[in-house]
Amino acid sequence: MLILLSDSLVQEKAISSTGTSRLELKTKYSNPNFSMSTSTQPLQDQVAIVTGAGRGIGESVARYFVDAGAKVAVVSRSEANSSKVASALESIRPGSARAYAVDVADFDAVQKVGEQIITDFGRADILVNNAGITRDNLLMRMSSEEWDAVLDTNLKGAFNFVRSILRTMIKQRSGRIINISSVSGLMGLAGQTNYAASKAGMIGLTKALAKEVASRGITVNVVAPGFIETDMTAVLNEEIRKGALSQIPLSRFGQPEEIAATVGFLSGSSASYITGQVIAVDGGMSM
Repeated sequence: MLILLSDSLVQEKAISSTGTSRLELKTKYSNPNFSMSTSTQPLQDQVAIVTGAGRGIGESVARYFVDAGAKVAVVSRSEANSSKVASALESIRPGSARAYAVDVADFDAVQKVGEQIITDFGRADILVNNAGITRDNLLMRMSSEEWDAVLDTNLKGAFNFVRSILRTMIKQRSGRIINISSVSGLMGLAGQTNYAASKAGMIGLTKALAKEVASRGITVNVVAPGFIETDMTAVLNEEIRKGALSQIPLSRFGQPEEIAATVGFLSGSSASYITGQVIAVDGGMSM
């Protein structure tokens, strides 16, 4: 049976040690009235840029950052989506978010948006390259347009945004770059040669870049989700869901908040000695 995966694939975060259940974790970050106290805001006044933040994993990451005290540049291809999310974050903490609409595959447009973000916020401490699309098909049926669209958005898009803010991070001598790859980039999945190539490419980009910028206090890491409960996986029929679950040792799909928590950890001071690494949050699927 062929199972085609979408951009939001599962990750499992170990939360048992904190005594927090998955339901509690999900509720914690989906409750519009929840906000961390100042004393527990590890990213206080840092500036985070999150691409693909108009929904799903990206939206959850943006929310996590705001709860952690950061200011967030909410980036989406759709102005309506970026504005909706930024407005929601602003209602939680005024002054915490701004919306930016751009096609991440457009190099020149991304450089302009990057410059505007630096102008608006004065700095850039965290970049999360989450924007991604799928155009699933078997290779023998895949068009060059399907190949190019996925590589341009998922891989070139990450390059474009790194280029737009890297000089600023180098001048600051600090920064966190987190690229959202996928279990598909680790394992390869039938029907996703374009997607798997783009996500595996992000891992190579991450490892090479990590070596280039480590001396400047910048870390670069990958989070590789498996199946995640988002609107992209909600459309899967029951047969495909059962087939996917059979490949996951923990026997469930992950939550976007679990990916956000992993990204949040890599963005903080506790992860300052971690760089060039791939953290798979996939319920054990790729082990």
